[in-house]
Amino acid sequence: MSLEVNDIVSGYGGSTILRGVSIAARRSRITCLLGANGAGKTTLLKTIYGLLKLRTGKVILDGEDITGLKPYSLPKKGVSYVLQRKSVFPYMKVTENLDLGGWILKKKKLKQRVKEVYDLFPRLKERKDVKAGNLSAGEQRMLEIARALMVEPKILILDEPTLGLAPKIVELLFKKIEETNKVEQTTILLAEQNVRKALTVSHYAYVMDLGRIKIEGRSDSLLNDKDLAKYILGVYKK
Repeated sequence: MSLEVNDIVSGYGGSTILRGVSIAARRSRITCLLGANGAGKTTLLKTIYGLLKLRTGKVILDGEDITGLKPYSLPKKGVSYVLQRKSVFPYMKVTENLDLGGWILKKKKLKQRVKEVYDLFPRLKERKDVKAGNLSAGEQRMLEIARALMVEPKILILDEPTLGLAPKIVELLFKKIEETNKVEQTTILLAEQNVRKALTVSHYAYVMDLGRIKIEGRSDSLLNDKDLAKYILGVYKK
């Protein structure tokens, strides 16, 4: 399944953040969004998922115009979203969080998906009876991604999944993101500030600055783009 965003204008209240943004997340590929804080990455993801109302533009899912659809209807369309902020249910066990993630599934399918998700995240299986609030930050992030995968999405949207995590956990999460893409053939749209790792695991990348796309291209080629540091760090690469 593929996702296209065409000429989106969006923002908060009277403030315009996105100024004519167009991107595409191709089927079974990892596409990343890069940019400094305030570049518009989160605003774009929220607009795609219907958490923010777009002013102009379109969101196209596998040829279908889904512009303006409510967030609760998107899992049934095959789209899941992991927010940047913590979103586990802290007083519920790991297994209960996963059950909630599969709320649209029938009982037999729900049981099957829990097993498949545990195969992908064996650490969560070890901690399945632990309350989510007692997990480490990295384990909570894994749980959020695992919960989003419960509905077997064709497209997974991740907003800075490694933010604030220790380097070892960052490595593990990127590995799990790659596995999710390869094993489940999930199309992934990833906003991330760990530039080098994001470009290493992804196939295609967009670099945002002040609500616009400034650079785009194959991830491996952008690793050596002289303008990358300019938009990520605000300086020119020498």
